[in-house]
Amino acid sequence: MKYDIVIIGAGPAGLSFARSLGDTALKVLVVERSSLETLRQPPEDGREIALTHLSIEMMKSSGAWQQLADPDISPICSAKVLDGDSSYTLNFDNTEAKLDALGYLVPNDKIRKAYFEVVENIENVELLTDVSVEDVGSAADSAWVSLSNGDRVECDLLVSADSRFSETRRKMGVPASMKDFSRTAIVCRMEHSLPHEQTAFECFHYGRTLAILPMTGNLSSIVVTVSSAEAEGIFNMGEEAFAADIEQRLQGQLGSMKLYGRRHLYPLVAVHANKFVSRRFAVIGDAAVGMHPVTAHGFNLGLRSQETLTKEIKKALEQGRDIGSASVLEKYQSTHMRVTKPLYMGTNLVVGLFTNDNFAAKIARKATLRIANNFAPLKQVITRKLTEKRIDIPFFLPGLK
Repeated sequence: MKYDIVIIGAGPAGLSFARSLGDTALKVLVVERSSLETLRQPPEDGREIALTHLSIEMMKSSGAWQQLADPDISPICSAKVLDGDSSYTLNFDNTEAKLDALGYLVPNDKIRKAYFEVVENIENVELLTDVSVEDVGSAADSAWVSLSNGDRVECDLLVSADSRFSETRRKMGVPASMKDFSRTAIVCRMEHSLPHEQTAFECFHYGRTLAILPMTGNLSSIVVTVSSAEAEGIFNMGEEAFAADIEQRLQGQLGSMKLYGRRHLYPLVAVHANKFVSRRFAVIGDAAVGMHPVTAHGFNLGLRSQETLTKEIKKALEQGRDIGSASVLEKYQSTHMRVTKPLYMGTNLVVGLFTNDNFAAKIARKATLRIANNFAPLKQVITRKLTEKRIDIPFFLPGLK
C-alpha cells in the first residue's frame, strides 16, 4: 500500500488537485469518507459559487468546466453594494471593466460533480470511498495514513483537503487561526417576478447582511447573514413570511418573491492555517484557508492552492527531486501565503466594519463606499481582486456625492 501522493478529501480542492496530477506518472490515492454514489451525484446544498476568471481558466484546463450544463452557469454582469437604509450604491460593472462578466455563478454540487467526472477514469488516480482517516504521521522518508478499514497506506507526500476544520491538519501539528464571527448564513434559492438583470446585490443592513446572487432565469441565490442567536428563528419562519421579509428588505426591486427549494444553515467561522506544510505534508483548499463568504474568494483560493502545489511538484519531477522534500513544500507555502494572507485579513476587516452598527462605524461605512466608488485607482484594484482579471479602468475622479 505505497503511493506517491495520498489526498485526504474528495471535495473540489482534492479532486482538482488529483486531476492536475493526471498527466504525471505519480501514483495517487484519494481518500473520502462519503460514498461513491454521493460523489457521483452530490446533493444540492444551497451554496452557489462565484467563480473568478482565473478559476474558470483552471476549470477549463482540467476539463471540469466543459462538464457543466449551460443552465448551471450564470454570469454576474454587475454588482451593487448598499449600506443600511441609504439608496447610495457602490457599483461594479462588466462594461466598465471591459469583460463579458465580472464572474460566473455555479451551484456547488454541480462543480463537485464536474470534478468527479474528470477524475473518475484517470489511470494513475485511485478513489477510495466510504473510508475515514483514523491517524496520520510522517517520518524523514515517508508519510503514512491509518484508515478505518484497517489498512495503513504510505506515501511520499500527504495532502489534506478535508475542510477548514481539518483533523489531519491538527494531527500533523499544523496550527491554525480561527475567527468565529458568531453569525450564521441562511442560504436558499428564490423565484421573483422581476428580472435581476444579472446583477448581484450585497446589502449591509443594520443587524443583518443580505446577498442576492443572480442565477439563470428569474431565480436568485439568497444569503441572509445574522447573529447566530437570531438564525434559528429566521430559518424557521413560514415560507410566505420569509419571502415577504426578503421582498420588503429589497424594497420590491425583484418584485414578488417565493422560496424555491430548501433553506440551509451555515455557521460562519474563518480559518487560516499558520503554515501550510509540515514534514511530508501540505494543506490545500479550506484546510489551508477557509474564508468568510462576503468577498467570494474561498473556493477560488482553494483552486489556486492546488495549482500552486501542482506546479512545485511538477518542477521537482522534472529536476529529479523528492516531491515531498522540505524545499518543494516551502516554495508552495511561501507562494500561497503571499496570496492568501492579505485577502484573509482584508476580508475580515471588511466584515468587521460592515457588521459594526455603532455610530462611528456607520459613518466609516458610508465614507468607504463613496471613496471606493469615486477613486478610480482604488476601484480598479478592488475589481481586479474580485474578478482575478487584469482590468484597465480609465482614471476619473468625479465629485463625491
